[in-house]
Order: sequence, then structure tokens, then C-alpha cells
Amino acid sequence: MAKILLTGGGTAGHVTANLALLGELREKHTIYYMGSKDGIEKELAEKAGLPYFGISTGKLRRYFSLRNLTDPFRVIGGFFQARKQIQDWKIDLVFSKGGFVAVPVIFAAASLGIPIICHESDFTPGLANKLTIPFTKRICCNFQETVSLLPKGKAVCTGAPIREELLQGSREEGLRLCGFSGEKPVLMVIGGSLGSVAINTAVRENLRKLGENYDIIHICGKKNEDKSLSDLAYYRQFPYVNEELADLYQAADFVISRAGANVIYEILALKKPNILIPLPKKASRGDQILNAESFSAQGFSVVLPQEELEENPAVLPDYLEKLYENKEKYIKAMEASRERDGRKNVLAVIQSVLDGKS
Repeated sequence: MAKILLTGGGTAGHVTANLALLGELREKHTIYYMGSKDGIEKELAEKAGLPYFGISTGKLRRYFSLRNLTDPFRVIGGFFQARKQIQDWKIDLVFSKGGFVAVPVIFAAASLGIPIICHESDFTPGLANKLTIPFTKRICCNFQETVSLLPKGKAVCTGAPIREELLQGSREEGLRLCGFSGEKPVLMVIGGSLGSVAINTAVRENLRKLGENYDIIHICGKKNEDKSLSDLAYYRQFPYVNEELADLYQAADFVISRAGANVIYEILALKKPNILIPLPKKASRGDQILNAESFSAQGFSVVLPQEELEENPAVLPDYLEKLYENKEKYIKAMEASRERDGRKNVLAVIQSVLDGKS
């Protein structure tokens, strides 16, 4: 039985992939978590019943901030705190999901000669992973194209670890939560945890036309609920969902979503025909655009640029009609994907490193 340390945080996406591995890992090994003292990873890891240790961390910024002058000292402090705790726990392997909180943990583990595996979600490596990749033994990534961007011989395309419970929802319960009969196809709209103004606006501008053919589940983001639409029988808004997500996914026949790595791999694992509306470059580093282009090239998704949607919101029903007409083609492509089994693939890499085969 090995002692495995999970790390990564800053956002929920950096934590949920780690927690998706817990079921199988706990059957064979002792699992610990290390992150910041008060970040979201602390709350989620402790809720999962993991021994947790918080360290000092500093954010990695690409822009000017006075905190850029002090945060390096916090990272150095975190390095020594992590190093001591890793020794106390007698850790055998570190698995990192990335984020700035993982940097001092990986540096500490590397200084002790402990093997490190990291997972890169996006098409191109984020800054934290760029800094720590030289110290890793293996790099799991979501996209086959990413392998060529990483050190030769280290990278393996696994796909994303998806929580098992997310695949075990009930269509009947999802329909009951929404008050839908199931007689019409169900469209699910996801704009990210905070919602998307562009997607919310386009959906609501086309709501009556969409409602002629679909029942609509709209995860609109906190503070984005439009109560004037609450009486529509074919439209259900959810500012935020947690445990209900698995059931709502099962109720959905089609999905419209942003193109963050975690959500698109959930859609892939569930084989839901989908339209991706990636966050544009004006609001990001362009990673969602690359993610969406890869899924489109593999035949998993239809891509609708946000700029086109903002210029003419009426294109949304047209895109959805084309998706509906070709839904079987997209389902077959997703069924054939190896990356659909991301959790199993990542666990195999971890076991291979523990066995000394990798």
C-alpha cells in the first residue's frame, strides 16, 4: 500500500479531477491532500474525508501587481512547509492537477526524489505546469495534440478523470426535477459555474422558438436567474447545481456549453451531442478555442464562435437543428474515443509509476 499525495487548487476544476480518482485509489493506497490554507481545495478535500495540510502559496500572475514582489517569499515558505509534511507523511508519489498552489508542493517533492505525475487539462500547458513539468516523471494530458508540446517520452494522452457518480445519474429523476414529461428532446445549457452573459442572452432571445421543439435545462450561473421566465413550462433555470448535475445530464439529449476542459470531457464521457461556444480570446488565453477545435476535428462537437453568436443570436436554433440532424454521427465518434475512459487511463499511469514500469 503506497502513500499518495494529491495536490492542485485555486479553482474547483483543479480539485474535482483529483477527487474523481479517489474511489479506486483508496481501495489500494493511503491518500493525502496538500494545498493552500484557505482555498477551495481545502473545503473539497476535507469534505471528501482526506487528511489535509495547508501551506503558504503565491499566485502566478502574467500582469503587474505589487503582490508579485511578496508572493515569491510565500512560495518559498510553502516549499519548506510542504517538504517537512511530505517527509512526516512518508509520501511515495505525488499527483498534481495543477494550479499555482501545486508549485511549492512539486518543488518540495522533487527535492526529496519522490516521483511526480501531473495532469494538464487544456490544449496548451498552463503556467504552473510549465514551471513544474521538468520535475515530473509522467504528464497526463487531455488532448493528443498536447503530447507534441511536452517533453518527449513523458507525456501520455489519457483524457480527463470524470467522477464515477456523474455517470450514474437518473433520467427519470432529472426530468422530475425539471417537471418535464420527456416527450420532447431535452436541451441542456451550461455556461460555467458563474454563467455566461453571451450564452444566457442568446438562449433567452431564442427561448420561445427553442421551446417549440425542446424542453430546456438552463444552468445560468449565480445571480443570473430571470424570474420573469419562471412560469414557462418548457424552461427550467438553475443558478447552480451540485448533486443534481448527474441526473440533469442524464435527462439531457443535447448540450450547449462553454469549452472548458472539465465540462467537455464530462460531455464526451456521457456521449451527449453538443454545441461548444468557447470563451473568446478577448476574455482568455484562447485555451477554450483550442479545446473546442480539437473536439470538432475529432467529430465530437459543433463549434459556434461567440463573436458569431453575439452578432446574430438567431443562428443558435439553426446550429441546434444541424446538430439534431447529425446526432448519431457525433454519438458514434464519442463512443469510439479512448479518452472517454480518462479516469481508468490516469489510474493506469499512476500504477505504472508506482510499479517502477514508467
